[in-house]
Amino acid sequence: MATRSAQTQSQFFTIDHHVQDLQAHKDIWATLPIPEKIKLLESSLKNLKKHAQEWVEASVTGKNLEPNSPWVGEEWVSGPWALAGWITAMMETLAALDSGKHPPVKRIRTRKTGQVVAEVFPNNLYDFILLNSTSAEVWMQPEVTLNNFWENTAVFYQNPNPEGKVALVLGAGNINSIAPLDMLYKLFADGEVVLLKMNPVNDYLGPILEKVFVPFTSRGFLRFAYGGAEVGQYLTDHDGIESIHITGSANTHDAIMFGTGTEGASRKATNTPRLNKSMTSELGGVGPLIIVPGPWNEADIAFQAQNIATQKLHNSGCNCVAAQVMITSAGWKHRDALIDGIRNEFRNLPPRTPYYPGAEDRQERAMQHGGTAEEINGRVFITNLDPTAEDNYCFRSEFFSQALAQTDLQSSDPLTFLREAIAFANDELDGTLGATILIHPKTLAKMGGAFDDALAELKYGAIGVNVWNAGAFLLPHAAWGAHPGHTLDNIQSGIGTVHNAFLFDKPQKTIVRGPFRSMPRAWLHGDFNMMPKPIWFVNNKTAATTGKRVAYFAMEPSWAKMPAIVLSAMMG
Repeated sequence: MATRSAQTQSQFFTIDHHVQDLQAHKDIWATLPIPEKIKLLESSLKNLKKHAQEWVEASVTGKNLEPNSPWVGEEWVSGPWALAGWITAMMETLAALDSGKHPPVKRIRTRKTGQVVAEVFPNNLYDFILLNSTSAEVWMQPEVTLNNFWENTAVFYQNPNPEGKVALVLGAGNINSIAPLDMLYKLFADGEVVLLKMNPVNDYLGPILEKVFVPFTSRGFLRFAYGGAEVGQYLTDHDGIESIHITGSANTHDAIMFGTGTEGASRKATNTPRLNKSMTSELGGVGPLIIVPGPWNEADIAFQAQNIATQKLHNSGCNCVAAQVMITSAGWKHRDALIDGIRNEFRNLPPRTPYYPGAEDRQERAMQHGGTAEEINGRVFITNLDPTAEDNYCFRSEFFSQALAQTDLQSSDPLTFLREAIAFANDELDGTLGATILIHPKTLAKMGGAFDDALAELKYGAIGVNVWNAGAFLLPHAAWGAHPGHTLDNIQSGIGTVHNAFLFDKPQKTIVRGPFRSMPRAWLHGDFNMMPKPIWFVNNKTAATTGKRVAYFAMEPSWAKMPAIVLSAMMG
């Protein structure tokens, strides 16, 4: 006990010095000329290229993956690729701001309601080729208009005399680019220096990130901390910490803001936080997957079963936007075939060792709450959940594991079903982070403008149409965060935005759209997209090779690298 106490005191002593250093440099960072900030990013990107392989190898070990598994591709895609893409995008935004221009948004328009929409992907020919037939747009909050759009973009850089702050970023333990991306957003969007506390689940990444971001640490703009809950509490309570950002759970958020036990519950009930600090958060939730009835054929069902399995099983199901509740039409003639297709994917994929604490316990709890629960090759599939059941665990608690639930609504008319499914997701499922809709192109065409009207009613921060909404995480210009409107005492999926490399101040939601079919099968139906099986599909045979090549391309783009990427992708 004495040894532990001495170790803890040593940690606290180090933290105090870190905070003092950051306090001494916060105003320097806030007023640092943009060209110097760009140089820091350029140097960090070069360091990332040096240490990317080490990053992925550490992740493979930490997540119990086989080194030769295609699933290693997940670590390349959601690790170095995601980070490199954001750094490059932010440098482009900063360069525009430095030249007296606005961030380089390609197109801004309004919906018929007047809501402002910024089209954010693709941005160049590289984007068009690498993620062909994928597009993304950010819908703004109602108070943003065409007239005040730029006033609500890159707001920090409009302040002639900015004051610095010291931010604490509590890193996530699941996706390994989250912690550095959150840290960079606080630095560049909010102008705050950062103390980044690594999560104990993936703190193996900390020493690597310290090497990547030595340009920032050497200038006193960034510090790292390690440890468990005791260290976390010391940091959140520290007088020198002026703002907090967390990616994690609502329970952790509430413990920080209100405390624990009876006193914490009382504070939350009266919305009287124990901390007088600004706090932003990304907290996950129960992700809906809406399957709109339509004229799917056998090949469509097989492909979409792979798509659904990916949305559930990627990263062992430990994603804040993993599909959790699949909503289907009871009268749709392809309902049973799709459910059987998902069972087959669960059965045929190799088992995966859980790495995140508590995952197996959460799967067990999910099986005990209604419906027909099956254990399939280490995964759980719960079908026939009663959609009218009140406070069902499957609708209220994030599984964060390899468990998927399914429920039926009664309408068979596609538009009526879609509207009812959206109302169900909004009203019955916990959280507002991400939702996905799968819809046949012919069904989509028949709906016309009514489809976008329905999307406007879907209160989620990231929405995928025929592509997993996690695409919004990967695309650097997409805004990532809960749908606006949550409060500290009803936090749901959190408050605030990250990623968002165009620096929109008031985004409402990101819509990512992808093809319903991949090539070459899509060509048989008149859709001449060039998208092969997506690199993030859990049954993509060349995901590791393609992911590595794309990640290094993002760190140093070159047309000479493109043929090898395309060839590997075609073989997936």
